[in-house]
Amino acid sequence: MMTKYFQHRPNVITGVKKVCSAVAASASLLIASGGTVAAQTDYYNLDAGRPVLSEDAYPVEFRAFELQAAPLRLERASGGQYHWSVEPELAWGVLPRLQIEVGFPTVYLDTDADTRKFGLAGIDASFLYNLNAETETLPGMAVAGDIALPVGGFAHASAYPSLKAIMTRTYSFARIHLNGRYTFGSAPGVGDEIGVEELSRWVGSVAVDKTFPLKSMLFVGEVYARQPIESDRDVEWNAAAGIRYQLTPRLALDAGLGKVLVGEENSWHLTFGTAYAFAVRSLMPGT
Repeated sequence: MMTKYFQHRPNVITGVKKVCSAVAASASLLIASGGTVAAQTDYYNLDAGRPVLSEDAYPVEFRAFELQAAPLRLERASGGQYHWSVEPELAWGVLPRLQIEVGFPTVYLDTDADTRKFGLAGIDASFLYNLNAETETLPGMAVAGDIALPVGGFAHASAYPSLKAIMTRTYSFARIHLNGRYTFGSAPGVGDEIGVEELSRWVGSVAVDKTFPLKSMLFVGEVYARQPIESDRDVEWNAAAGIRYQLTPRLALDAGLGKVLVGEENSWHLTFGTAYAFAVRSLMPGT
């Protein structure tokens, strides 16, 4: 069934090849310009949207903070319009296996030569709880939840809560991640602003990553399906790929590229992000 599906949609195969080729070229530039960073592991962690939609089942370390200072996303819609967004986020390992996070998505819409809009697209509050570490028989599993609050000129009129299930399995050749997310709430009314990323009723993704510890680098690729929150729209299929690289002991970089393969839109997007890990001395035991 799946073979017949892709045989009749050559743009799916072409899109995957283009995504992988572009990311491989970017990775080659990073390898040539960077040396080895020993004993650092932040590059190993997959965060949602950095560089792909899928994330792994593990939170930031207990009592640690991670500041995502400049997660930038550029999307080119099928009509030729460019949409920019940046979402500074702060994550905190508040308890063992539990992180909480707050983000401030800000968007810039370049609709035409005379119309450009800039503003806050809500406040995102979320948590991720790791249910168990991987064993010989069980994958690592986690549950996550978030709520998009209606704050800012580009925010939706209502709050939208979501729940997500995450599974990570490590093999000798790669790690595999499965994510499933469902968003509650009714579809936005006519005239509601929608930011760079439209709301999804549900999203299902599978991602595969490969690490290169001597280079402190990770390669990842994914395929995901999403149902827009409007029930009368078709399911959309996407592919994305990216890299994470440990630049310094505290600073990790990531970059990604994605494209809509099957759907009403024929858009593509680029992402670039940084993550800075730190601790607050007053919150550490014995200080």
